[in-house]
Amino acid sequence: METLASAILGDLISRSVSFAVDRCCHRWRKAGGMEDAPQRLRRVLLRLQAVVEEADRRRVTNQAMLRQLQLMREGVYRGYYLLSAIKRQGVHEDSSLRDRSSFALSLFNPAKRLRTTVSARTAPASTAPEDNGREGEVEAELQEVLDGLERMASDMKELAVFLSCYPPARREPYSGHLWLENRMFGREAEQEKIISFLLGPEPAGAEDPGVLPVIGRPRVGKSTLVEHVCLDERVRVHFSLIVFLGQGDIEDGKLSPHLGLEDNGTIKHRDLDPAGKSLVVIELVGDVDDNTWWRRTLSALRGRRTTPVSKIIVTSRSEKIASFGTTQALELKPMPREAYWYFFKTIAFGSADAEDQPELASVCMEMADLLNRCIISANLFGVLLRSNPCCQFWRRVLNGLRHYIRMHLLHFGEHPSDLLLMNGRPIYLWRLPKTDTVLTAYHSYQACSSQEHDLPKITLNKVHIGSARPRGKFEVLAWRSRIPPYYRYLMSCRVQTSSSFLRVPPMNKRIQHRQPRLNSL
Repeated sequence: METLASAILGDLISRSVSFAVDRCCHRWRKAGGMEDAPQRLRRVLLRLQAVVEEADRRRVTNQAMLRQLQLMREGVYRGYYLLSAIKRQGVHEDSSLRDRSSFALSLFNPAKRLRTTVSARTAPASTAPEDNGREGEVEAELQEVLDGLERMASDMKELAVFLSCYPPARREPYSGHLWLENRMFGREAEQEKIISFLLGPEPAGAEDPGVLPVIGRPRVGKSTLVEHVCLDERVRVHFSLIVFLGQGDIEDGKLSPHLGLEDNGTIKHRDLDPAGKSLVVIELVGDVDDNTWWRRTLSALRGRRTTPVSKIIVTSRSEKIASFGTTQALELKPMPREAYWYFFKTIAFGSADAEDQPELASVCMEMADLLNRCIISANLFGVLLRSNPCCQFWRRVLNGLRHYIRMHLLHFGEHPSDLLLMNGRPIYLWRLPKTDTVLTAYHSYQACSSQEHDLPKITLNKVHIGSARPRGKFEVLAWRSRIPPYYRYLMSCRVQTSSSFLRVPPMNKRIQHRQPRLNSL
């Protein structure tokens, strides 16, 4: 009994000493250790990034490891975003472009950015106490990120050992920006979730195949994600037939049970095993909430004379198809702000290091905040900036983009990418050279790689910089995707000579209500 009491007492004493030491170390870090916090953050980010990049080159199947790697990726993106925000504030202070109240504008709350800018213009004499509070928030944010990443780095030794047990998946290009431009970015967790569903066992006694709905806004990457899943070696070994069906392939009774799947859709993969399983991918464009239609489609797929259908993936913009699934629907959302900044920065700077060019990095970061986390815009503007790494040119593009978005908010109250992609409404396109004409994009669509010979010669970047000056109605190539399914994104545009319709009614109360937000852009 005395031995047990002594052991308990010794354990309590050791815990108390450890707690006191941790508190002292924490106070030291807050008092004097914040000066080298950015350097510490940069070092720990390099360690974590090395492990994440090595994991991306290996075929990891353990779900717990995949979850831990996803947390590491999110931490790396957030850490680099915070470093860039701190360096950006330093550039603003040195050039006297912004006052100290703008320190918080590049952190994690866009609404705070708007309020900060407006309050700085209306009451400059009363911002000193607020500045101190905001600087304290930034220090707390920095310390929180640094502590979390350091704990993550200290626990990754076992993860690094486990990674060495998995075989390499592919050989990557050497250049960082080529590596990102030629692979799907930011969807690793979603890809593994779909693969886990496809390779999972089928429920005993189930008559219908397993169905996974994949939903999300337009151009969020649904088709790209499913295409990469179907190209995965594990999926191709598991299924002997993979077929893509569009909405037009299954409407109006076209999907007949007396025909083979290859007679209706596009074959993505097929081997010579007639007794294998098949995977069907259905891409829906419009709303389909008719359960009778869905039951008829399942009946036709069950009655195929070819390889029996084992799993089905349904992609759509509508949340109504979630009811078709035999498992919880996978909703694709725009990538987080920190990940989007990392992606855009890497494309814009290419092989150059953004830390060596703080002025360009500051412009690039502000531009990323304006692009509404659109993947096509990131590639479009990133390539445009990389073609001319001049600070004056980048600022001209930033000013044009800021004016372009302000104009759409002023007239319609929505971001231009939401107007065209989500609502199908026309938008105005900006150009660097000043002109009296107005360029309108009234339709956006995509084409597959087989239609390369039918694509227009005019690109959207040429229109932006003024090297192409079309007239009347014309088609423009916005962007070529470098990853499967290699879509080409196009716009139908029109040049108009009158700009009178751009005038805003002066008594519009909604516009007056939005004016503080417009001034902050």
